[in-house]
Amino acid sequence: MASQHTFVLLLLALASAGAAPAAPLPATPQAVRVIDGDTLQLDGARVRLFGIDAPEHDQTCTTAQGTTWACGAWSTARLAALTRGRRALCEDLGPDRYGCRLARCTVDGRDLAAEMVAEGAATAYRRYAPDYIGHEAAARAAARGIWSAGPQTSPEAHRLATRAPDPAPANTGCTIKGNIGPNGRVYHLPGQRDYTATRISAAKGERWFCTAAEAAAAGFRPALR
Repeated sequence: MASQHTFVLLLLALASAGAAPAAPLPATPQAVRVIDGDTLQLDGARVRLFGIDAPEHDQTCTTAQGTTWACGAWSTARLAALTRGRRALCEDLGPDRYGCRLARCTVDGRDLAAEMVAEGAATAYRRYAPDYIGHEAAARAAARGIWSAGPQTSPEAHRLATRAPDPAPANTGCTIKGNIGPNGRVYHLPGQRDYTATRISAAKGERWFCTAAEAAAAGFRPALR
């Protein structure tokens, strides 16, 4: 009876936090479909390759001659080539702050993320993981892929430059962002690390707050960073 009571309490806690346990990833290699240079669709689950950030599908890079080329589409094609006709085994590493499922995926024992960064088809997402910094350094030194003409706009900077602006709060004095994600309701203060990247979606129940006390009263907790 005690164990059943504990289980019920756990389910209630998950529900109150707005998170539902995701089904585990398959324990055997699976056929995959490539979404973009760092995202795969497995059977029933979409995963993002942990520790890397690939050019967006519509992103362009610059050659040494100053012309542009479709590096985002090329990155997607490289991941497709690495997985074509093969099956991937993915280790579930949980969600990122946006709710995307992170995974470390291998094909024939090769780490797909490492292969992509080593080819210059993706960058090491060093803000979140140091795993592939060495692979990126080697790709830069050899001028592979996106590094063939030196530094390029990072995928993250490209996303920030092309996405729609954050809707302004109704009250210009209310600048605290109340975000709802896989870890529940969290509020971000101006100056915190994730403040600029956090977007407000009224459709999800997210909102602006004027004070931390107001956010806490609405069930939001402070962000750690």
